[in-house]
Amino acid sequence: MHGLQYIIRQDGKCFIRSSIKTMLKPKLPKAKPPPLLRLPPRAQEERPHHHHRVLSLLKQCDSLHSFKQIHSHMLTSSIQKPNHLLSKLVVDLKDLPYSTLLFSQIPHPNDFSFNLMIRGLATCWNDHSLALHYYLRMLKSGAKPNHYTYPFVLLASANLQSSYHGRTAHASVFKAGLDANDHVQHSLITMYSRCGAVGAARKVFDEICHRDMISWNSMISGYARMGFAREAVGLFRTMRAEGFDPDEVTLASVLAACGDLGDLSFGACLEGLVEGMKLELNSFVGSALIDMYGKCGDLESARRVFDGMAKKDLVVWNAMITGYAQNGMSHEAIALFHAMREARTEPDRITMVGVLSACAAIGALELGSWLDAYASREGIHRNVYVGTALIDMYAKCGDLDRAVRIFDTMPRRNIVSWNAMISALAFHGRGREAISLFERMRNEEGAIQPNEITFVGILSACVHGGLVDEGRRWFNSMGSVFGLAPKIEHYSCMADLLARAGLLEEAWEFVEKMPEKPDAVVLGALLAACRNCRNVGVGERVINKILELDPSNSGNYVISSKIYAGSKRWDDSARMRGLMRERGISKTPGCSWIEVDGRVHEFHAGDGLHLKAAEICQMIDILVEEMKMEGYSPNADLL
Repeated sequence: MHGLQYIIRQDGKCFIRSSIKTMLKPKLPKAKPPPLLRLPPRAQEERPHHHHRVLSLLKQCDSLHSFKQIHSHMLTSSIQKPNHLLSKLVVDLKDLPYSTLLFSQIPHPNDFSFNLMIRGLATCWNDHSLALHYYLRMLKSGAKPNHYTYPFVLLASANLQSSYHGRTAHASVFKAGLDANDHVQHSLITMYSRCGAVGAARKVFDEICHRDMISWNSMISGYARMGFAREAVGLFRTMRAEGFDPDEVTLASVLAACGDLGDLSFGACLEGLVEGMKLELNSFVGSALIDMYGKCGDLESARRVFDGMAKKDLVVWNAMITGYAQNGMSHEAIALFHAMREARTEPDRITMVGVLSACAAIGALELGSWLDAYASREGIHRNVYVGTALIDMYAKCGDLDRAVRIFDTMPRRNIVSWNAMISALAFHGRGREAISLFERMRNEEGAIQPNEITFVGILSACVHGGLVDEGRRWFNSMGSVFGLAPKIEHYSCMADLLARAGLLEEAWEFVEKMPEKPDAVVLGALLAACRNCRNVGVGERVINKILELDPSNSGNYVISSKIYAGSKRWDDSARMRGLMRERGISKTPGCSWIEVDGRVHEFHAGDGLHLKAAEICQMIDILVEEMKMEGYSPNADLL
């Protein structure tokens, strides 16, 4: 079988190739290439129509395999349309390696080609450094950036939090006369906000002559994202005064700001505004409302919004679970997690962090271990936030060895990971190991600088390990070596450290010299130490301060009464109990949890509500008797 095939060159000429299939391939002398021939007139007339058909096929192709076939045909047919190819590859197929290869074959890429690559890198592939690299190549090539270029260059700068590149691009925007373009202005606001230059973002916003909703949303979300919650709410009020109605983006940003401020009343007004405008309570607005109510501590309203949503996606479930977990409602968080699983919604890393936090709070080790296995199976255990939550969960559930194993196998650690592991070692009384880990954090390649939370962990390690001298040294080094100003938490740790070591007078002097007024935590730690050391002198000074500062805490009255009783000052002890009754303060009952077959059981002292309460009490009595046989003697002074 044989036939002829036209091979077309760029200059319009072609040569004819003979395709002959033979059984034998004898060695022949090297043949001369066939003579170049021009296409017959009819073929030349059909070329534009053929090009149109190929480009039409290119628009319809939906896979990289089909794209490569069409690309091959275009090469053999000398159809030179690199921008059509690049547009399809970047916008629809989103294939970075092939896009890069195709771009490299364009002899002189124009602004359209560069814009496509910068856009794809900044949005589809999230390779923001490479996007800026192509922008610099564009400048060197002589191609001129335009209003399609700068929004994506500024987006890349924002995601890299590179104010240098952002400001450089801003200067180029002025030179190009594009500073009045709407899209460029909005991108500048976003860039400056994410880079922490909120003042520069506001300056761009103020210079906009005719603001639209995107302008307002860019500035309000910039304020909310960067922690300027009060400014976000204030700008929202200004926007309303100028006659603009908020959309979903506005409401989500302002609700986040209300949550950060703890402004429950204004947040509730925003829910009324949503109802008044008859906006759909979709995932975007609904999850923002739930999150706001959760941060403000109104979990009843958060659950009402949650239950009222017809469609609940993963974002909505996560908002409600996180709200429960952050407010100490661990049972509710875990129950909702099980309901989410029954609704066939698979958890992600945000779900995992929320539920693991709840497991840590009540010691639900069995569920925590299941979540660990699930995270490994789904490939999200390598996420730094999930890994950190697992460390915290295992440490608080008593399995420190597994916490250490997870920490050691983490591919990447941030400051939160290090802090979690240092605090875990401190919590378990392994103070020397916690300090050693801190030194390792400082000396490893790409060393991470400690923050205030790191020093809470280090000082706690000194407290639990009785390391008084080390505690003094690390406390003093916060300002002199690391440039960190001690906060109330650090003073509390130091007061606790000195008090536990029996240095009560020094602890009291330390508290008296604090730059801030001591809070109930600092005084509570000192009061407990006075009770343990039977020091009435310092104890009485602490009692006077703490009852004035926190008069509704039942524990302070009970401990004060026991301090007086320990020194046989029975009248003062009775006075504390009487004062407690006069103020209508009742002692908070003790509470404990136990996990059996994946279910957590909660017990309060003296409630007797559990179905098997009688059997449980009988078993406790047996255990106490066995403990006494082993030599246990209860300390009645601590009851």
